Amino acid sequence: MNKKVDINFEEALQKLETIVEDLESGELSLENSLKSFEKGIKLARQCQEKLSKAELQVQKLIEEDGELKTTPLKDV
Repeated sequence: MNKKVDINFEEALQKLETIVEDLESGELSLENSLKSFEKGIKLARQCQEKLSKAELQVQKLIEEDGELKTTPLKDV
């Protein structure tokens, strides 16, 4: 059940925003709040991973012999 579903950054961020709204509403039971929190943590980690990969790609663009060159990264 620990399958990592690969969704794009925008989808993950939208789902995370929905989870935050649900948690802030105060209408979820404790059990559902914990489940939502767990999903939110996983989504936040996915977003951070994608941002880190994008940052690395930008750094590679800027730092390559003073010229703008791109080097494709796997799984970006």
